[in-house]
Amino acid sequence: MKIGLNLLLWTGDVTDEHLPICEMLKRLGYDGVELPIMAPDEAKFARLGKSLDQLGLGRTASTIRVAEDNPISPDPTVRAKGVERTKATLDSAAAAGCTHLIGPYYSALGLFSGQGPTDDEWRWGVDSMRQVAEYAAQVGVTLALEPLNRFETYFLNTHADAARFAREVDHPSCRVMYDTFHANIEEKSVSGAIKACADVLVHVHLSENDRSTPGAGDVRWDETFDALREIDYQGWLTVEAFGQALPEIAEATKIWRRMYETEEQLARDAIGFIRAEVGQRWPSNR
Repeated sequence: MKIGLNLLLWTGDVTDEHLPICEMLKRLGYDGVELPIMAPDEAKFARLGKSLDQLGLGRTASTIRVAEDNPISPDPTVRAKGVERTKATLDSAAAAGCTHLIGPYYSALGLFSGQGPTDDEWRWGVDSMRQVAEYAAQVGVTLALEPLNRFETYFLNTHADAARFAREVDHPSCRVMYDTFHANIEEKSVSGAIKACADVLVHVHLSENDRSTPGAGDVRWDETFDALREIDYQGWLTVEAFGQALPEIAEATKIWRRMYETEEQLARDAIGFIRAEVGQRWPSNR
């Protein structure tokens, strides 16, 4: 079991100037960080990877797709652009030494059609993701698709749907992740949702109902950790929290007020909470 933290709490563009934050997270006991990769740059991320190696921090990566590179667009040119841009992101993730690429890059974030996904969109999505998965295998990065709540996407809203999608992609490099924030909105049963994707689950985001400090809100944490223990989950537990450090992140996540003392305090409280929950259920991870 490894505990990480998504650096979107501070920035959408990680550079050397953010290394002191990474050093702080290492001191707090984090095993790794999640790097947002919105603008692929192999040389830059290779340098970051070397610095993180020196700090002893593992890493995963996250990204999104938007309207102009939507992998489920009716326009084949747009779909192809989505595939190529995710491949480029995978190159940077591999250069940084990331093990997983997480996120809702199966469709355009925040783009709505006014209805649910069509059969054609599903077919286009599966085809696009299979191409991406084949490339992911070549560069040694595992895909972890993130279902989102219905206010952010209409394509994959539940973990059962995400699991079905990954199974239809039918490639060992295409898997899914579980997110407590989105589950808190969409799922009728936390344990049921986790069991529904257990066979393809490779990553978990721990995110509070208000996107602040995990453990400080009303997410069904006991049920979440109990269900993860029941399926013997052993992967990353990554904190995903958002604040107002960057206007574009605040706008995208609809964060209009401060809900924690400082980012460092959030990180400190979050890892304390996770360690306590994990220690109760996975004694070997104490």
